[in-house]
Amino acid sequence: MGESDSMEHDGVEDAITDALKTVYDPEIPVNIFELGLIYNVVLSEERHAEITMTLTSPACPVAGTLPEEVRAKVADVPGVDTANVEIVWDPVWNPSMMSEAARLELGMM
Repeated sequence: MGESDSMEHDGVEDAITDALKTVYDPEIPVNIFELGLIYNVVLSEERHAEITMTLTSPACPVAGTLPEEVRAKVADVPGVDTANVEIVWDPVWNPSMMSEAARLELGMM
């Protein structure tokens, strides 16, 4: 991959992060990226995004809809052709995974 390809790839990854910051857990007024629910994002050279994420709990009321919302938003990012979301429970999410901004927003600092 040439340097311009790498810069273009980085721009797409930044756009994916921006898209993830528009998705919210309905019970917590902070986006899922700042909550620390996104564990990994990999963008292949074939423009396929693979997102590994978790939920705040297995009983999360949006367990059925949030992964599809994430997949759809990432798939809509220019430079991404397809996207897949994998939900994992290891490591188990806990509030320490939130960004400092999220903890501040929720009055946890």
